[in-house]
Amino acid sequence: MNSKSSVYFILANKIAEQFKIITCVEAIALGGSHASGSLDKHSDVDLYIYSNGIIPLSTRQAIVEELGASKADLDLTFWDIGDEWFDLETGIEVDIIYWDQLWIEDQLERILVSHQASMGYSTCFWHTVLNSQILFDRQGWFAKLQEKCNQPYPEQLKRAIIAKNHPVLRAVIPSYYVQIIKAIDRRDLISINHRLTALLASYFDVLFALNAVMNPGEKKVLKFVLEQCSKVPKDIQRQVEGILQSAGTGDGVLLYQLDELLDGIDDLLAKEGFDPARTLFLDKMI
Repeated sequence: MNSKSSVYFILANKIAEQFKIITCVEAIALGGSHASGSLDKHSDVDLYIYSNGIIPLSTRQAIVEELGASKADLDLTFWDIGDEWFDLETGIEVDIIYWDQLWIEDQLERILVSHQASMGYSTCFWHTVLNSQILFDRQGWFAKLQEKCNQPYPEQLKRAIIAKNHPVLRAVIPSYYVQIIKAIDRRDLISINHRLTALLASYFDVLFALNAVMNPGEKKVLKFVLEQCSKVPKDIQRQVEGILQSAGTGDGVLLYQLDELLDGIDDLLAKEGFDPARTLFLDKMI
């Protein structure tokens, strides 16, 4: 552990010591770039607090005040319920997410047992739980949850993710590709970027599924792909970066670039034994 990561770890444990005395807190885990070993100058302390009840805002506020913060935004509900602040001593940003025990169990059941895919980011919760570092586990519940997550990538889940995310790239009538064509024709740059973001989310979900690799989320995606995926379309980094550079102009060259990118994933599907023209029904095929 280098000096930078040790500062993060010490702060994470300092925070965990405060929260673990709350009776409804079952587990506290360190996630994000610290747990994955990909710290950079923008990294924060990502803590996941799992509980069987609601932790009062007043309790959380008292903890933050005791720990010391130069600035704090508490009880944020933009995504999950969370608190964020800058640690007064180190200046490190702290990001706490509060997840209910039963809720995360249901999410993992949906993914690992029912094999239900999402529109992009299908396996992010699985990735988060499995790769988190336990700081506190009152009754061993989180360790058991990680044991459940430590399993081979289900073939049925792979097929479900491909079936949900591949056809919408270019194959079906309302595909992202078709919507981008219309947006380019309208010179609607906002729509182009909106649809392109969705296209890339589904594209990478398919790519991760083909590699039987869990989706890490939206940060450092290309770096993760190049390091963790053995089956990757040729020149993927050049293609993705070129697409993103063209998206802001609305130029028709974007379509040629998208065709190149999507042809690559189709070729990869074919090499893995999947017919790119029939992925819409893949999860229904035996």
